[in-house]
Amino acid sequence: MSALGDLQRGLRDALMTGDCPAALITGGAGDTAQRFAIYAHAYRARLISALRDNYPVLWAVLGDEAFDTLASGYLATYPSRQASIRWFGAQLHEYVSAKPEHLPHPAIADLIRMEWALRAAFDAANELPLMPAALATLAPEDWPALRLRAHASVSLLQMGWAVEPLWHAIEQDPEGDTAAPEASPHALLIWRNGLETRFRTLDSPSAAFLTALIAGEPFAAACEACAAHLPDAGKSSEVVAGALQQFIQDGIFSAAPAF
Repeated sequence: MSALGDLQRGLRDALMTGDCPAALITGGAGDTAQRFAIYAHAYRARLISALRDNYPVLWAVLGDEAFDTLASGYLATYPSRQASIRWFGAQLHEYVSAKPEHLPHPAIADLIRMEWALRAAFDAANELPLMPAALATLAPEDWPALRLRAHASVSLLQMGWAVEPLWHAIEQDPEGDTAAPEASPHALLIWRNGLETRFRTLDSPSAAFLTALIAGEPFAAACEACAAHLPDAGKSSEVVAGALQQFIQDGIFSAAPAF
């Protein structure tokens, strides 16, 4: 098994460098190096194709040449480690953060985060959402210590750029002209409702409220976090009630217990 493992690791490393040690491929007709080059090209091409599937909007924004250059650099830095090709690209944001020269605009880094979160939401576990009836039976004294668990599909991203209009424009017309995103710090909520992935922007009080709940904070602490972002803390109850109602309607929380 050790010899087989060494052979497999050697083949993996050779695929990444493009250099084929003669000991890796023996027998058969034709030149060994030529046959290996065909295999290595097909291997890298398949992974780049998978990256296009996982980031179709990014691909449309960058175009074939720039996207393939980005994908080749990413593949060299982050070789595929997952059994499923679906997860190839999980570190793309980390890669472009370290190499921003690969992007024509810094907002594209936020687009990458958004697109990956949408994909992850679609593939997340199929949990039942929390229903209003589950909270209707709570006594008033139970609310302060209440803890809620976010649905498995939920992501809350802190964005620096307004990339949502760009995403919509590309979805409607991948070949159309698009305006450069504007700088706009905001929170972006991403989740899945049934089989449909969704997203919407949250204001600061609602984002602080949800962030605290996702982190496992009790309801009272989440309310305090919300109030800290309001100019008039006296209106926090009204804001919390509205935000909670909308989150439950959207299916943001799981029916499974928090602990």
